[in-house]
Amino acid sequence: MKIAILDKVHPVIMDTLTQHNALIDLHYNTPLEEFKTIVHKYDGIVLRSRLKMDKALLSLAKNLKFIGRPGAGLENIDLDFCNHHNIKVFRSPEGNMDAVGEHTLGMLLSLFNNINRSAIEIKEGNWLREENRGIELKTKTVGILGYGFMGKTFSKKLKGFGVNVIAYDKYKTNYSSEYVKEVSLEEFFKQTDILSIHTPLTSETIRMVDSRFIEQFKNNIFIINTARGKTLVTEDLVEQMKAKKVLGACLDVLEYENSSFEFLTNVNIPAPLSYLLNSNNALITPHIAGWTHEAKYKMGKILIDKIIASIFC
Repeated sequence: MKIAILDKVHPVIMDTLTQHNALIDLHYNTPLEEFKTIVHKYDGIVLRSRLKMDKALLSLAKNLKFIGRPGAGLENIDLDFCNHHNIKVFRSPEGNMDAVGEHTLGMLLSLFNNINRSAIEIKEGNWLREENRGIELKTKTVGILGYGFMGKTFSKKLKGFGVNVIAYDKYKTNYSSEYVKEVSLEEFFKQTDILSIHTPLTSETIRMVDSRFIEQFKNNIFIINTARGKTLVTEDLVEQMKAKKVLGACLDVLEYENSSFEFLTNVNIPAPLSYLLNSNNALITPHIAGWTHEAKYKMGKILIDKIIASIFC
């Protein structure tokens, strides 16, 4: 079996494939047009986000049996085409769910307690106490939008903080537990103080959290997004922050990113992002929720175990 690896992944994937006598080609820098000419040679493809496995590319992959993607998101893979052509698709959200949950909680605690801001101020020689008086999580209601691997794990991380955790998921029911209470969308809007987004990127969720969505919350809220950037409309977020409907935001992902943030420079930063970068009530990290050393190994190990069990056995 011949496998193409399109992005740098944990060595456990290559090592395990080699143990099962697979032939591996590394295409970390192969341009799309060049890969199109050779994709028919491969039985399997492992990738992250560098190339989009759309219908045009998949149509050329005549021998393709599976695609593996470490992590959770599958938005760069045409799942309908794969389903219709018996191409199995594997992912490993279990591998980085703890890392995402920890990062989400870390951002929230940092924002509420002005940790990041005050640390920077001290380095500049400003020891400000009253200006950095914080907010406690206890008694707040955290509303988790999307209760998959990431949302569920975040709810578990919140246990012990004395918060009320509710969740709304359009496609799931009967998941209430000691960590979370399942509610209707109406109740979700009524009770939430802190909105944490954990939805996948689909045609339904693109630009879902806009001004109209935000204005339906009864309370003034904080927003956390460690899921997908294009779910939250940045311009509308800024509008709602200026109106004090949104009291603060923690963003690990932005709608402006492609596969990374590197193209954003001081010259071409969009105005809404510039506002957030200069706001004391916004905390931004460069899409690193889930980006731990442990998660990299677990995502690779869980993914390759799934592939081996299904394809090689």
